[in-house]
Amino acid sequence: MTSISRRTFIAATGAALLLPAIPAFAQATPKEAPALADAVAAGDLPPIAERLPVNPMVVEPYESIGQYGGDLRTALVGGGSLNMMHRYQGYEPLVRYTPDFTGVIPNVAESYEANEDASVYTFKLREGHKWSDGQPFTTDDIMFFYEDVMMNPELTPSPQGHLRSPNGDQAVFEKVDDTTFRIVFSQPNGLLPLRLAWANDDRTTRTPRHYLEQFHIKYNPDADKIAQDQGMTGWVQLFQIKSGISVDGEIFKNKDMPTLYGWKVLQPLGESAEYAISDRNPYYFKVDTQGNQLPYIDRVTYAVVADNEVLLLKALQGEIDVIDQWIATPANRAVLYDGQEAGNYGFYTTTSTEPNEMVFQLNLTHQDPTKRALFQNKDFRIAMSHAIDRQAIIDTVLIGQGAPAQPSIRPEDPLYNEQLATQYVEFDPARANEILDGIIPEKDGEGYRLMENGERLTMIFEIDQVRQVFVDSFQLVLPMLRNIGIDAQMRTMDRSLWEVRVRQGGEYDATVHKFGGNSGISAILDPRYYFPNTTEAFYAKGWQIWYNDPDSVDAIEPPEATKRQFELYNEVRQTGDQARQQELMKEIIQIAADQFYVFGVTLPLNGYGIVSNRIHNVPETMPNSWGYPTPAPTNPEQYYIS
Repeated sequence: MTSISRRTFIAATGAALLLPAIPAFAQATPKEAPALADAVAAGDLPPIAERLPVNPMVVEPYESIGQYGGDLRTALVGGGSLNMMHRYQGYEPLVRYTPDFTGVIPNVAESYEANEDASVYTFKLREGHKWSDGQPFTTDDIMFFYEDVMMNPELTPSPQGHLRSPNGDQAVFEKVDDTTFRIVFSQPNGLLPLRLAWANDDRTTRTPRHYLEQFHIKYNPDADKIAQDQGMTGWVQLFQIKSGISVDGEIFKNKDMPTLYGWKVLQPLGESAEYAISDRNPYYFKVDTQGNQLPYIDRVTYAVVADNEVLLLKALQGEIDVIDQWIATPANRAVLYDGQEAGNYGFYTTTSTEPNEMVFQLNLTHQDPTKRALFQNKDFRIAMSHAIDRQAIIDTVLIGQGAPAQPSIRPEDPLYNEQLATQYVEFDPARANEILDGIIPEKDGEGYRLMENGERLTMIFEIDQVRQVFVDSFQLVLPMLRNIGIDAQMRTMDRSLWEVRVRQGGEYDATVHKFGGNSGISAILDPRYYFPNTTEAFYAKGWQIWYNDPDSVDAIEPPEATKRQFELYNEVRQTGDQARQQELMKEIIQIAADQFYVFGVTLPLNGYGIVSNRIHNVPETMPNSWGYPTPAPTNPEQYYIS
């Protein structure tokens, strides 16, 4: 059923491992949800055999074959949290991670294989696969993404990095037939399958050509007029809004957009002040091992709540089925534990793949040249690190869980670097003041230090307000930094504004965040705090832009040490040899230790989520990672309600 060469798997993972077992499809008459059977009987839907691919994807239920029906209840906090929907219904790339995060298996693609040096990948789609509106999904959709979205500079000014060769050459997509295409690189790209499985990286499966052509100027000369009639600037804005391709999560705002996901948008965020709702996709391409079409659950409902406290109350009242975001904090563990019986829920464990609980990131490519020079001074960052009383944060905010550490690799991992993990973690405000006295000794009448331009050193940390651990921690951090003469301030904001200000913008002093990788696949694919290989490295966006597009007006040339890391990572991307990958990553991490880009508080311990007692097939333990992305690879389509 699956054609993946052993050579491909080694190239993709850097590990000579056997391919994960893929469950066999029971060759029985496929079965469907009662509501769909009724629609077929009424003539509103074609029979299930005409809706499934010839060779559907088979999902082995975690505990047992499920039963159809019901709503899975979860939540969205704030208006900009649509990425949460990816974690339940929107993870359908060409290839996907196994639930245990040890490798990749085919998904939307029925099979794939690579040539000997992993420079040419051939993907085979599933014959008879259809979009949620019943239209065929073929390589024409893939080529539309490549030719008309990815390669259109107005829609995609900077194509995704994993679709470039290490030398910067753009990958070329080639159509072979209606179900077969190739991705060709000018140099080996051994990490491509792992990158395609990474959260939101594979957009080839999200662009239905038959629907989106009407908004593209190449296919519809009236696209500009349609856009202007709707109050938009032109066809580019129209296409971006209708496709959701430019901003992750926006795809869930258009209920007319056909999808390959298990649930399609029925009521988008904004249509109701209380809920966003997704309904089952009658053309979903997956079945269980007995031939039952998935998903088992009819709908996913997302309660739209204003803040974490409202969400916590809903959970305690038994109104949330599955959640491990926002309220699953150390401070809330006790109250959630005590509320299990009344709320009719239990716990599952999330094993962290993150390098720190909270990563302080100064904007090293700040638009203000004075602040840029100061923030790029390693000694300045060392002084700030010594000013932080990590143990106080651990004791007060994290309920005593953790130990002082910088953003780093887990100690048990082969890539562990003791210098990176342990340097400058001592709480030593006297040393911090001594260092700063040698850099910016002048102070104003209130004791705050003055920069070289004579202005007070004010640093505003811009923070997503739903990250309660960050907000609580800064109640302690701000006076610590003020104690060494830095006018530190916190600016909290709604997630949607934070996305614009920090993730998409560059006019900020500093922020804090987490995620990234601390071991295994996650460290190789998301080394954001070891060097700025992605826009998620909020401390050096200008350097990251230079890495991917040195001719961009926003590109800022990095120091030689960072350039060396870029060179080394290009080698990592090319090689399929595990020992060589480890060697190269160790050098990258040593440079990170020497450069000291960012600082943190503690390596995170295992986290948790809550799951209603009525929900089944949810694993007791799952990796917790943005890239994984939790809980999507555990196959929510096989969750069911008893």
